[in-house]
Amino acid sequence: MELAVLNTAGKETGKKVKLEKSVFGVEPSEHSIYLDVKQYLANQRQGTHKSKQRAEVSYSTRKIKRQKGTGTARAGSIKSPVFVGGGRAFGPEPRDYGFKLNKKVKRLARMSALSLKAQNKNVRVLEDLSMDAPKTKEFVSLIKNLELVGNKALFVTEDVNSNVVLSARNISKAKVVTAANLNTYDIMNANVLVVCEGALGKINEVLSK
Repeated sequence: MELAVLNTAGKETGKKVKLEKSVFGVEPSEHSIYLDVKQYLANQRQGTHKSKQRAEVSYSTRKIKRQKGTGTARAGSIKSPVFVGGGRAFGPEPRDYGFKLNKKVKRLARMSALSLKAQNKNVRVLEDLSMDAPKTKEFVSLIKNLELVGNKALFVTEDVNSNVVLSARNISKAKVVTAANLNTYDIMNANVLVVCEGALGKINEVLSK
């Protein structure tokens, strides 16, 4: 598949690039995408939830009433989960929600996500994306020039450009990542993928290993 290279004004430069079939033209594996997105979201969870069990609540340890003769069930501790303020039975404990996923599955997931975007014609190639200073207005103008207003757009750059990242930071529907940090969740979460011309080579290099 060939795509025209656009400039920051949204006009065609006359150049065309070919999307590698081995990366942008594979048979999409929806299950691989599901697993990779699931792992990404699992890794975002802090897992710091915690409730106090009966051994951790601060109450007296004396027997709260006599064993027999009260007409009610026997009770030995106010810390019991059956009483208000007592410890919680089987409450949440801090844990790590992450799980292992094979590199080949993750690689297939990213290629599948890229292929889906290419099939739906939601990939655009930008000639260059660089800024001398962080300016949100300039980035908003870029989005308008590329006719991406109202769409979630993922911009993929070759290397880290702090000015570009800072310019897009306050725009809710725009995100900037480098080719090396491209992940399946970001690709699927975006409506349109805007790839810098120099980043295409890096994507091919990372996913062809």
